[in-house]
Amino acid sequence: MKDYLPTLLKKISKYNLDGNASVIPWASPVPVFGPVETSRVGTLGLNPSNREFVDVEGNELSGMDRRFHTLTSLGLKNWNRTKDSHIEKISSACERYFNVNPYNTWFQELDVIINDIGSSYYGNNVIDACHLDLIPYATYKKWTDLAEGERQLLLHVSGQAFALILRESLISLLVLNGMSVIRHLESVADVELEVQEMPEWTLSRRNSEGVKGFAFKGAIQRIGDVDLNRKISVIGFNHNLQSSFGVTKQVKSSIRKWIGETGRELLA
Repeated sequence: MKDYLPTLLKKISKYNLDGNASVIPWASPVPVFGPVETSRVGTLGLNPSNREFVDVEGNELSGMDRRFHTLTSLGLKNWNRTKDSHIEKISSACERYFNVNPYNTWFQELDVIINDIGSSYYGNNVIDACHLDLIPYATYKKWTDLAEGERQLLLHVSGQAFALILRESLISLLVLNGMSVIRHLESVADVELEVQEMPEWTLSRRNSEGVKGFAFKGAIQRIGDVDLNRKISVIGFNHNLQSSFGVTKQVKSSIRKWIGETGRELLA
């Protein structure tokens, strides 16, 4: 991860991301959340939440509330002035994330889902887990609120960092949270995952038949131009646990059961 941080930092200034893609310009990139070097299971999202860097009123987190480094915390005027010591601090914050002040409102939902695999972010299960994002930059707006041009710019600027980090990790199972993540991974990995309708995952709607639930399963061996040097199993679900309306406890329980059974089988 440390090898790719300098490039990711320089791109914040080089591409003027704060003007073109709603990127928080003073926030460090977040390539991984947790111990990627020892994790066999990884969950995958789109990009870090702005709440990793700001409170509910939009103020930069500081002191004991801080989760990741910023220009302020590192005493820098811009990212072009980073030194090895700064890279070390940013990297350490990523690796120690779940031992310090994780954004539990978001991550505990996913941690429960992967617990039945025997995995956890928090180190209380047999198999270590970490979280990765396709794009390491936090944005002021939610991904769904970004213009299509902004999304494509972010995917382009992020380049191969995600693929290279994944290749050098021990991860053998990726769990995908939501339809947007699934479609973007299918695109960058040039694969089409197997899909199975799951009636028990249907989300009720008052004036319609409801939102159907689907399970996805497959494997990836390449992302863009990067050969992963192994086959990595992929499983996922179309409902985003943190943002899809009407994801009941029953639906979450069923998703957890399927993820557990399928994940254990693939890791065996």
